[in-house]
Amino acid sequence: MTPIIISSPVFVANETDIINHLFDEGLELFHLRKPDYTEEGYRSLIQQINSKYRDRLVLHQFHELAQAYGINRLHFPETKRMETTKWETCSPFILSTSIHSIEAFNQLSEQFSYAFLSPVFPSISKEGYRSDLDLMKEVYKRTNFHTRLVAVGGIMQENIQPVMENGFDAIALLGAIWKSGHPIKNYSECRTNYNTYLRETHP
Repeated sequence: MTPIIISSPVFVANETDIINHLFDEGLELFHLRKPDYTEEGYRSLIQQINSKYRDRLVLHQFHELAQAYGINRLHFPETKRMETTKWETCSPFILSTSIHSIEAFNQLSEQFSYAFLSPVFPSISKEGYRSDLDLMKEVYKRTNFHTRLVAVGGIMQENIQPVMENGFDAIALLGAIWKSGHPIKNYSECRTNYNTYLRETHP
């Protein structure tokens, strides 16, 4: 799994051009998360993404749009996963979710391909958002190995190696991409660091 990118929660100028460029650069998964967007806003954004890349999109909202646009991945935020069992009947979609503790991660159903654990570090995109736990240490309590564990929150070029060394399976980028002013360049640098770690540890 290469580094995942999560969309900015708010409008970004030329956003779909950037997304298409990121896919051209080899991005495998892009999480579309726009909490304040309407369904029509979601439709408009999806329609501007090259159709050959739509199977790399992961929907956080408006799951009902997936089939119409050839999207086969759905994300269930933690609150949505806990308040409904709808995810249990989502086959053959590939599912992911969000969690904020290793205890919650260890209890996840095998239906979830991977889960975001956050915030591993103080968030770049949400000022003041941090965990009361040291999630880098909490990873050692992991007993769930059927779901991949993805680090989110404050992930940037400089801390990718220690994150992976501590037992995470992959990383997801948000603030490092959208707060930088150089999303393509920053993604490329983060991916290079990530791939360098993998080459050194899995020759």
